[in-house]
Amino acid sequence: MARRQQEDPKAEMTPMIDVVFQLMIFFIVTIKQEDIFSKLNASAPSPNPNQSQTVEEKETPIEIQIGQDKRGVLFNRSYVTFAALDQYVKEQATLSTETAVHLKCTLDSPHGNLVRVLDICHKYKMNNLSILSM
Repeated sequence: MARRQQEDPKAEMTPMIDVVFQLMIFFIVTIKQEDIFSKLNASAPSPNPNQSQTVEEKETPIEIQIGQDKRGVLFNRSYVTFAALDQYVKEQATLSTETAVHLKCTLDSPHGNLVRVLDICHKYKMNNLSILSM
């Protein structure tokens, strides 16, 4: 008797890939999302007993507009030189270093003017800065 040659059995990959994708879709759709906010370890700060119960008004931010002029800037809508700005920021820093400082730069303002204003703010530890472009 002659033996018949057996063909090499080949596994078809297409149906296996289809099954794998269907399982992935099933698990993605049925997975239960955990509530991330319930896992945060944060609590509200306790009230400060030394602080008065009245609501204090928030400080108005300092507004500095930096333009093309290399001699000065607009400080709270009035033109001042960099030396005068240094004095104003120093006075404000003695009151509170947490006061917000809004630096508004025009698109054509020199980079050096912004650096000078940032240096003045850094000198007096005014770190609550926002830089806006106009």
